[in-house]
Amino acid sequence: MTRELVTFRVAGGSGAVDADPVTTEIVRNSLNIAANQMKRAIVRTAFSPCIVEVLDFAVAIYDRKVRMLAQAPSMPIFMGTMNFCVDSAVASVGGEETLEPGDIIIYNDPFGMGSHQQDLALVMPVFLNDSELIGYTTIKGHLLDIGGKDPYSTDTVDVFQEGTIYPGIKLYKRGVLDEEMNRMLLANSRVPKMVDGDIRGEVIGCRTGAAALIEVVERFGLETFNQATERMFDHGESIVRSYFERIPDGRYVGHGVMDDDGVSDEKVPFDVIVEVEGSTVRIDYSTVPDTRPGPINTPQASTISASRCAVTMLAGGSEAPNEGHFRPIEVVTRPGSMFHPEWPAPCFLYGWPAMQAIEVIYQALSQAMPKAVPASSGGDVCAMIFWGNDPETGEPWADGAPHPIGQGAHAEGDGVSSMHIMQAATRYSPIEIWEAKFPWLVDEVSLAVDSCGPGKHRGGLGVSFHFRMLADSWVTTTVDRTKTTPWGLQGGDDGVCNTIYAHMPDGERIGPFGKATRMFLPEGAVVELSSGGGGGYGPAAERDPAAVHNDIREGYITEAHARAHYPHAFADLPATAAE
Repeated sequence: MTRELVTFRVAGGSGAVDADPVTTEIVRNSLNIAANQMKRAIVRTAFSPCIVEVLDFAVAIYDRKVRMLAQAPSMPIFMGTMNFCVDSAVASVGGEETLEPGDIIIYNDPFGMGSHQQDLALVMPVFLNDSELIGYTTIKGHLLDIGGKDPYSTDTVDVFQEGTIYPGIKLYKRGVLDEEMNRMLLANSRVPKMVDGDIRGEVIGCRTGAAALIEVVERFGLETFNQATERMFDHGESIVRSYFERIPDGRYVGHGVMDDDGVSDEKVPFDVIVEVEGSTVRIDYSTVPDTRPGPINTPQASTISASRCAVTMLAGGSEAPNEGHFRPIEVVTRPGSMFHPEWPAPCFLYGWPAMQAIEVIYQALSQAMPKAVPASSGGDVCAMIFWGNDPETGEPWADGAPHPIGQGAHAEGDGVSSMHIMQAATRYSPIEIWEAKFPWLVDEVSLAVDSCGPGKHRGGLGVSFHFRMLADSWVTTTVDRTKTTPWGLQGGDDGVCNTIYAHMPDGERIGPFGKATRMFLPEGAVVELSSGGGGGYGPAAERDPAAVHNDIREGYITEAHARAHYPHAFADLPATAAE
C-alpha cells in the first residue's frame, strides 16, 4: 500500500525584526555560555564515564515556542532531535498549562524523541518570576542500562526488547523528587548507582541552564530578549540560505549500504535524494527500504537530525546553530520505512543509518560541488559495550564508548585521523580511567597503519584498540561498514573498512565480524578493533612525493603501501629504499 509522504519544515521568520545588532550578538553569546554552563554542570556531577568522559549527551535551551536558542558542543546527532523531546514530553503531561516551576519531565519514547530508550531526556520548563513560562532547558544523555533484554543489543525485533519506556512523567514536581517514580526507574537498570548518578547530573544541568536563561532574560528584559532572538534566528537562516543559493538547482542522489539489519545478513542499500531549489534544500528519504525486521530503523526525529547535522556543518558558517539555521531545510520521509518506522518497530541501532545518511548527503552534493565536501569517512562509531560483575565485590559494572575513525580527504588537504562526524565532540575514556574502573587492560591504542585511502590528499587514519579481559565479561559490538569501503572523491581511492576480531584464551579466533550481542569473553580474551580510514581525494599519482615520504616517516603508511599506491614517489629511488 502506498503511504503518503511526510514533509517536515521549520516555519520561517518575518524578516522584519527591529533589534539592535550589538544587543543581539551579546544575547546570542550569553545563551551559548548558558548552554556551556549546563554542559560543565553535568560533566562535573554525573557518575559514569559514558557521560563524564565520553560526553555521550546533548544540552540545549529552547524558547517558549520550542525553538532552539543555544546548544553546547557534545553529541551533534542528538541536537537536531531535542525539540522533538521537548514537544513530546510536554504534550505527554498534558501541555504547557500543566507545567509548574521546578517540574522536570523524564521522556524516552523512541518514536517521540528519535533515539533508543537509553538516551533518556529530561525537560525542565523555565519560568520568569515563578509565573511566566519563557522556555525550556533539556538534556538527553545515554544511560548505561535501562532494562532492555541486554545492556546493548544488535538483534532486537521490537521496541519492547530495547528497554523500559517512560512516556513523559514528572520526575520532579515543583522541585520535589517523586520518590516512587525514581524507585521504579532505578529498579529497571542493571547498574542503578550509575543511572541514579547520571540522572541527578542531568537534573543539575537542567537547573543550571534554567538559572542562566532567567539571568539573561532579566538582564535585557523579556521584550528586548525576544526581539534579539528573532533577529538571531533570521541571521542563522540567512547564513544557510546564502550558501545554498550558490549551488546549482538540481536533484542529486547519494547511495549508501548498511552491512545488515542485525537480524538478517543481507546488505541494506538505500538512496538519499538531495534537491536544491534556490536557497532551500530538500532531503528526500522517500525511496529507502521499508521498515526492517532488525533494529537499524531510524525514527523520524533522528532522520531529521541527521539531515540538519549534514546541512549545518556544511553551510552553517562555523557558528553554533540555532533554530534559524534549520529553516532552509526540508526533510521528506515515508511512514513505514527504514527512516520513518512506526510503533513498535525495533530501532535500537537508529544512529547507524543516520550517521551513514550524513555521508550519503555529502556524496550526493559532491555531484554539484566536489570541492566543498569530503570523501567518505570510516562511516561508523564502532561502539562496543562491555559489562559483567566485579569479581571482588560482586557489583555489576558496564561501560561503552564510540571509537573514532578516519575522516575523508577533501580538496584542501588530508582527512583528519581519529575523529567522528555525528559525535564530533565525543571521545573515548582515558586509558587510566578505563583500567582503574573496569576489569580489563588496554594492550594497544594506535593509529591503524595503511587504513587511509590514497589520493592527492589521503584520507585520515582509523584507530586500533586491543582490550584484554581480566575477568569474565560480555560484550556487544555494533560495528557496521565492515563490508563497504569508505569511498574516495575525484579519483581518490577508497579507505579500509572497519574490522573486529575476538581472540579466546584457548586460541580460537572469532571474526572478522561486525554486530554481535552478548558475546561471552572469558578472562584472558582479547578484543581487537581496527576502525576504518577515510577515502582519498584526487588521483594518488598527484600526491606530493615529499608528503608520501613524510607519511612513511610518521608511521601512517608502510613503504609497501606507498610503493603500491604512489610509485611516482619512488621513481628515482632504489627498490628497497623508502627515502
